Order: sequence, then C-alpha cells, then structure tokens
Amino acid sequence: MARIILATIGSLGDLHPALALALELRRRGHRAEIATSEFYREKISLLGLPFHPLPPDVAVGDGESVRRIMDGRRASAFLLRDLLFPAVPAMFVALAAATAGADLLVSSEIVYAAPLLAEKTGLRWASYALAPVSLFSIHDPSLLPGPPGTHLLQSFGPGANRLLRRAAGMMTYGWWRPVRALRRQLGLPPGRSPLFEGKFSPQLDLALFSPVLQPPQPDWPAQTVQCGFPFYEEEVATSAGLPPAVQNYLAAGEPPVVFTLGSAAVFAADNFFIESARAAQQLNRRALLILGQNPPPPGLPATVLAWDYLPYARIFPHAAAVVHQGGVGTTAQALRAGRPMLVVPFAHDQPDNAARVIRLGVARTLTRSGYRAGRVARELAALLGDPAIADRASVLGGLVRHERGVARACDQLEKMLRP
Repeated sequence: MARIILATIGSLGDLHPALALALELRRRGHRAEIATSEFYREKISLLGLPFHPLPPDVAVGDGESVRRIMDGRRASAFLLRDLLFPAVPAMFVALAAATAGADLLVSSEIVYAAPLLAEKTGLRWASYALAPVSLFSIHDPSLLPGPPGTHLLQSFGPGANRLLRRAAGMMTYGWWRPVRALRRQLGLPPGRSPLFEGKFSPQLDLALFSPVLQPPQPDWPAQTVQCGFPFYEEEVATSAGLPPAVQNYLAAGEPPVVFTLGSAAVFAADNFFIESARAAQQLNRRALLILGQNPPPPGLPATVLAWDYLPYARIFPHAAAVVHQGGVGTTAQALRAGRPMLVVPFAHDQPDNAARVIRLGVARTLTRSGYRAGRVARELAALLGDPAIADRASVLGGLVRHERGVARACDQLEKMLRP
C-alpha cells in the first residue's frame, strides 16, 4: 500500500477530479489523502479521506474574491500574480508537512510549490492538467481570454502561436518573482516559468480531459499521457440522490433547459438567473435553475424550478440543453450527458472550452454582457431546433461515457510506484 497525496486548489471543478482519483486509489488499496483549501475540510472528511490544509485559503464562498477571479481578461492576473504566487512559500511549507513520509505527490498545475518540493526532496511527483488550455499547444492553440487581436494572431499558425507564447512568458515573468525568490532560498536554480514549461513533472504528466475536446498534440511534453475526463461520481460517493421535489418536477413534463454557473462563477451571477427564467418563458420551455446561494428570481411560474445545488451527473441527462459558464468540469458533464450547450464564458479556460464545443457542433455561445433574455431565447431556439446538433451531442456523449479517465490515470500512477 502506498501513501499518496493529491494536492489541488480552486473550485469544485478542481476538487472533484482529485476526489475521483483519491477514491479510486483507495479502492485499489492505497492510502489517498487530499491537500487543498481549508474551505473543503468538511466535504473531504465526510468521504473518509485524510485532509491537509493548503494555502492560500481561497474561499469559493467569498463573493468579492470570486468576482475578481472571474473578471474576464483581468482574472488570471489577479488569481496568479496577486493570490497564488505570493502564497507559494507558505504553500511549500504546508505541502512539505503533508507529504512527509509519502510515496507520491499528485498535483494540479496551480499548486506551484509542488515542482519545487519534488526538486528539493526527490519526492516522486506527477502533475496533471484538466483542460487543453493548460498544455498550450501551438498546433491546436487555445482561445485565450485576451484582446481580439490575440485571437487573430492565433489563426496564423504554429509560428505565430510560438511568438505569442514567448510574449506571454515575458509579460508574466514578473508575476512569479516569489517563486524565483523561494528557489534561491532553497538553493535551487532559477527554473522555468511555472505558467508554462516549469509546471510539468518530468516523470509523469496526466492530461485529464477527453480527446473529444482535444486529441494529443505533437508539442505536448513527452511524458504526458492522456487519460480522459476524471469524473467524480458524487451521487455514489455521498449516497446523494435527487430530492423528491426535483424528481417529481422532471417527471411532470418535457425535459427542461438547465441553467447553471458551476461552483465559482455562480458567485458572480448578476442577472444570469433572472434573464434565464425570462428566456425560458419566452420560449414556453420548462427550466431548472441551479442557483447556488443566489435567491430565486421573483414570480417564477410552475414551469421553472429553482434549486440550490444538484449533482450534474444526475441532472444533465434529463436536460433538453445545458446553459453554463464553460468550466471544464461542467463542460465534461454536459458532453457525457450528450446534451446541446449554450456557453457563457467568464474567464480562464472557459472561452477555449466554449470554442472547442462549438467546433464540435454541439454548442453556441453568448458573452456575459450579451446575456439578455431575448438573445438567450434565440440561441436556445437555434440549438433546440436543429436535430443535427442533438444527434452530434448524443454521439459524442457515447464516446465520452466509454472513457475510463479515472482508471487510466490511476493505472499510470501505480506504474510510478513500481520499483
């Protein structure tokens, strides 16, 4: 039996893959432990998994912070430069304590202390990426949340994208000054950018997303293994079924349009749910609003149900279409359910995920500023009125459902543990 620490920071879209891996590793007889924000201690402890606090404590329930983390082009600078990189020294200390005596560290890309710890101590370490944007291929470039001119340059091919990548490296060089300072303190060489080349384990890097979203690219690191989406079967792990009121609603009529903003962007919802309810009524469609902590819009008709939280794996298969923010976890669940999507990206990987499902022929998109009931209704009418979109979504859903992302990832991790 090996002792394996899985470290991650972020929303449920970041936590759930780590939980999926941990539960499978535990099923295989290993001792799997989670290092993440204090905010998730209770959730992890209820699963019987040992918990280790990992700075910074980015509380997803802090609405003001989440708004800045989801604020379009400025979001990445705030998250990385202002929140994460200054916390790397404290993160290093906490991660060193959590991994003392461990056999393997498995970390998401923004656990920026992991490469330093592995380099300093020789601890076996595997990195993983949850979305194509993390691997930043110049051959199949990700749509970055930058100015329109950036997107135009990206269309000029690998050479232009190579230049853009170099420019991004220079522009963000100052962001990771705390990492360079810590490396000097630890007696390590300066290292490569933790935003680009420096975030991949030289031993094993897992691409934890489906080849449906992006197949392997020639410029991925040689040690990258693509496994597929790491679905966390929440309803199995927590014995949580759908509430009777939700079951009754689903059984009472045609499939509803499901509106959700994931577990982070939902704290910056603004007019999203009000406009969504109005759009559904304009279309004369049933709708399910997954609100998080937002109040339900006033005066909802019986055809619109508002609920705080529901497991996507249980609810999306009942949807006519899914309207969401484009986080990779939500996108993966909608793909697996085989449902058309209307994507409203906020920041980070979301614009790229939206572009990819549009390219697949299963989605349309609206900007946050353009999210108004009339436009939402028109986009949904176009989605729901095209049988080819539904057929394509169903085909892709079958492909994703046959992937064994968690099992394949754990197979790779167990290979690392062999003498």
